[in-house]
Amino acid sequence: MVAEAIRLADREGVDGLSMRRLAGELGAGAMSLYHYVANKDELLDAMIDVVFEEIELPPDDTDWQSAMRQRAVSARQVLARHPWALGLMESRTSPGPANLRHHEAVLACLRKAGFPVLMATHANWVLDSYVYGFALQEAGLPFDTAEELAAMAEDVFLPQLPPEEFPYLNESAAALIAAGQGPPEEFVFGLDLVLAALEARRASA
Repeated sequence: MVAEAIRLADREGVDGLSMRRLAGELGAGAMSLYHYVANKDELLDAMIDVVFEEIELPPDDTDWQSAMRQRAVSARQVLARHPWALGLMESRTSPGPANLRHHEAVLACLRKAGFPVLMATHANWVLDSYVYGFALQEAGLPFDTAEELAAMAEDVFLPQLPPEEFPYLNESAAALIAAGQGPPEEFVFGLDLVLAALEARRASA
């Protein structure tokens, strides 16, 4: 049932999810679903827990920055598959076991790396804000890959950016075309800046 609810949300967004609609997808009566979950909120809790289960936990056998980078890259990939989850990841007041395991593992990685308790908490918020914010922005982009970005920049954006009027936007679009980079590379660039800033704070703590 939860897997079907996730498939439905992946196709149509969470606003299109209702107990009646889900029952129809399952070929069951709406009331039969209430044997498994009490209401839609409980269903959403279960769905978000599955999303957290898909995100790789920070590994124990590497330095904290590599571990956080691996976890963040995994989170971005998972949220690209389930964009409906973006506004719900941190809103659950009854988090499931995978949700709790995930947050515990992130804080454990930071604390074992030497972050004081409050600084580890701040670092966790900063990293999540970056991941969720990037994923939200990426979900609205009119392209998915570096190749699509380059084609759109060349065919759509550059003609609207004459260099005599918009010299900096023009050179930026041209640089993106030449670099052949897309959302994954941009994500890692910003993530490494965040990690470097946190490392400087950790080292001086």
